[in-house]
Amino acid sequence: MRKTANHRRTMRLIAAAVIGIATAVPGVAAERHPAFLKAGVTVSAPKGAVGLCGKYDWACRGGSGGTASAQQALALADKVNREVNRRVRPVSDSAQYGREEYWALPGKRGGDCEDYALEKKRQLMQMGLSGQQLLLTTVLDRKGGSHAVLVLRTGAGDYVLDNLTNQIKPWGRTGYTFLRMQDPQRPHQWRALFAGGLFSNPTASANN
Repeated sequence: MRKTANHRRTMRLIAAAVIGIATAVPGVAAERHPAFLKAGVTVSAPKGAVGLCGKYDWACRGGSGGTASAQQALALADKVNREVNRRVRPVSDSAQYGREEYWALPGKRGGDCEDYALEKKRQLMQMGLSGQQLLLTTVLDRKGGSHAVLVLRTGAGDYVLDNLTNQIKPWGRTGYTFLRMQDPQRPHQWRALFAGGLFSNPTASANN
């Protein structure tokens, strides 16, 4: 999901505007990385994810939580994260599909960040984890670029599977700005997040 300089600049402006709104909401500025991401209002799906549920019904399937412990789920996630990161070659959507953003499983040429996330979700669901535990999520990376990851929700908190690293981290330790995530109860819908990264210190970030 690497975008042009103009797109990154637009995303920064949007984030700054949202930060201005967030600072007006009591308690937002003081929030400090709880174990779980808190889903906000319902929002539209990312542009490239429109029609995703029709293409891959499993990607939007809910169901009850799996029986795996947090430790077991993280062990499975670590295995899958490393395997997919090693096997799939990074290639942009524009190079592979001729369009700026297109969410799909990795193709023969490889995949973009959201394609990695989809493949990891597919494999982990096949291993017995539920769709409610595996949430496609959009973020801004440390440089303000658009990025997609897979959030693993365990009893111990939310963890991030990322194609940029083999290390699985709690969401609050990634340094990312979390924008929106699949609704844990209704994965066919998306929820706003506004957490981490730029939102960790809204006043300072808005002035930069």
